[in-house]
Amino acid sequence: MSKDPYTLAGEAAAALRAAAGLDLSDAAFDVAFVMGSGWVPAADAIGETVREIPFTDLPGFRAPAVAGHGGKIRVVRTAAGRHALIFLGRTHLYESPSGLGVDAVVHGVRTAAAAGVRTLVLTNAAGGLRPETQNVGDPVLISDHINLTGANPITGTTFIDLTEVYSRRLRALVREIDPTLAEGVYVAFRGPTYETPAEIRMLRTLGGDMIGMSTVLEAIAAREANLDVLGISLVTNPGAGLSGEPLNHEEVLEVGRATAARMGVLLAKVVDRL
Repeated sequence: MSKDPYTLAGEAAAALRAAAGLDLSDAAFDVAFVMGSGWVPAADAIGETVREIPFTDLPGFRAPAVAGHGGKIRVVRTAAGRHALIFLGRTHLYESPSGLGVDAVVHGVRTAAAAGVRTLVLTNAAGGLRPETQNVGDPVLISDHINLTGANPITGTTFIDLTEVYSRRLRALVREIDPTLAEGVYVAFRGPTYETPAEIRMLRTLGGDMIGMSTVLEAIAAREANLDVLGISLVTNPGAGLSGEPLNHEEVLEVGRATAARMGVLLAKVVDRL
């Protein structure tokens, strides 16, 4: 019989605290980051590394299967003395082999919540749906999302209000640091195929601004746990059919690496002002 996912997250949180050398009763983590494709180098700017713990050392985690995801949880002390968890990689819905499904995708978020985190920062690499206003390399604050994955991490009769999935307060805080940042609606598909030009035209009509294959299920699980969520997409390519060029994952990673330093400095300033 499979273990309840919330119980498993609690066990993972206890193992994480122990591996980090923290007392099990000490709610020492202020914030958690989930780093998307190409974002891993940005973690270096957030603070001093205290520990690095491989995913596979903790209950319920598996190594990421996607290039550009590091497969570790980094415990960091920031310049202001805060403790942060940085998930260097994530599990995507399309990765999940038989039986893992949505619970595997949101296990990191549930573990962070069980470890005492109250603020979650979700990052991703995304296709831009508005080339008339977006440039490759632009970070965009996620103001809302459209879930087209066909999945939901919550089952049964648990009803969660998603009127404000991504914290308005946190977005305002980030814009105080960098007033140039735009906001947009993130659309999630299951993947792993990129979208067709017809799907991109549909998403623009629906009001989408960025398209990707992650984040929304994690954000829903975070709201279930009453976490404040900040989402940031890095526009790594125009959506299919908008540039006339084919889409390539290595190019996605390259854009992420090229802008990692800027993103790390931004995130470091954000965490110290939370």
